Amino acid sequence: MTTEKTVLRSPLGILATATATHGTGRSEDHADHADNTDIPLPRLPGFVESAFSPLAYEVSRQCLTERPGDGSRTAVALATLMGDTTTADLASRRMVSGRVHNPLLFMQATANAVLGYTSQEFGITGQMFSLSTLDDPVAELLAMADLLLEDPELDRVLVLGVELGGGERLAAAYRELAADSGRPVPDLPETVGLAAAVLLGRPGGEAPVSVRSAEAYDADDTGAAGHPGSIQGLLDLAAAHRRLLRDGGSHLLVTEPQLPAFILTAGTEARNETENHAHQ
Repeated sequence: MTTEKTVLRSPLGILATATATHGTGRSEDHADHADNTDIPLPRLPGFVESAFSPLAYEVSRQCLTERPGDGSRTAVALATLMGDTTTADLASRRMVSGRVHNPLLFMQATANAVLGYTSQEFGITGQMFSLSTLDDPVAELLAMADLLLEDPELDRVLVLGVELGGGERLAAAYRELAADSGRPVPDLPETVGLAAAVLLGRPGGEAPVSVRSAEAYDADDTGAAGHPGSIQGLLDLAAAHRRLLRDGGSHLLVTEPQLPAFILTAGTEARNETENHAHQ
């Protein structure tokens, strides 16, 4: 079956990508690639106990450090289905047990908290958003970046996704979501955290890889749908970006069956995308 769904009105340029994992048990001695190894979590003042905010900050830091730019012309969008589940579970357990509530847990419970910290560190004053979606967030984040970049006062959009494992409370919520959506239940251990970020602009000399909507693709070859809240598509996008920088060519990114697909292109073909966009 051929699927035709488009999301992007114009191509986007990929300026930088970054991934980070924690608690997976992968080390440099056992991983296939250095990017697949767990990282030591950075210490963030005012953030405690949870890997959510440190992971979000780390992938943002990598992108913004690799490709520094004008913070006043940069927007940020964070996708996470369940948010900081570690903090939510910890705060709930403390409340049930009658322990004194930790005000830091209240502050960091919202996903936007780490965006505020990141914006302060990098001087970002553009728009900031958090979104939650059952589907893989790639299509939502790329569409938001495409829309934001229509604003002449913006040059770049940093998009990122974070996913944490969780305890029984989270597992029960996922079971209910899976029953309603027909998706599998996640099997992430409670200690695991995953994050990925992509810094986007319009195609050009500073963006050697471009991404555009695929007009049609064979949905029968895309495999099964992922679990609710999975950021695997963002991790796959980052891996494809690294591979295209090294080897050139193009790559069809299909995150889930029936969802929009995207074509990543490197080198001369990406520059042609730039010329086409300039003449639109």
